[in-house]
Amino acid sequence: MTDIARWCARPSLEVAHDLIGCELLIDGVGGRIVECEAYRRDDPASHSFPGPTPRNAVMFGPAGRIYVYLNYGLHWMLNIVCGAQPGDGEAVLIRALEPTAGLDQMRQRRGREDVLDLCRGPGRLGQALAVGPALGGELIGAGHVELTVAAPPGPVVQTPRIGITRGQERPWRFLLEGSPYVSPFRRSRSASPARPSRPA
Repeated sequence: MTDIARWCARPSLEVAHDLIGCELLIDGVGGRIVECEAYRRDDPASHSFPGPTPRNAVMFGPAGRIYVYLNYGLHWMLNIVCGAQPGDGEAVLIRALEPTAGLDQMRQRRGREDVLDLCRGPGRLGQALAVGPALGGELIGAGHVELTVAAPPGPVVQTPRIGITRGQERPWRFLLEGSPYVSPFRRSRSASPARPSRPA
């Protein structure tokens, strides 16, 4: 097990909070994570909610691997598998990055010039980082995907998740306060500072 896999072997709510500020690269292209959402097996919005299937098997661990899925037949979504134990069925959806590396490649893939329009939202992020089925099940740090743990440069805010039809009330979306790179949705009125995942 890699060091990052051990770091990911925790509840998804803890990992999601701590991912804000970390650097994520795929083949050297990526940036700072500024928005993500946690999903658990007891969550009706989670792919793991019905139990293991061939489609969601990677989500059941071990932790520290990449789980991808095609959303509405258009965009590949990038997730990091979490959970203290294999079988927990937890993952974190990476929703937005602040681009810092490989911007020319991102612009070519997205067909956009504005840096704000490269990784702001999970579909755009997936296109900019060339996320696809080949990444499914890959161990972070042992192939194309690198994750460097870092502290966020500002406060982390916790809000209800967005873009889902079930479990919307759960405040399991985490984002960097004030970042212009988060998904272009109106900030929830119920947004609040996120509680640290461990004592400071």
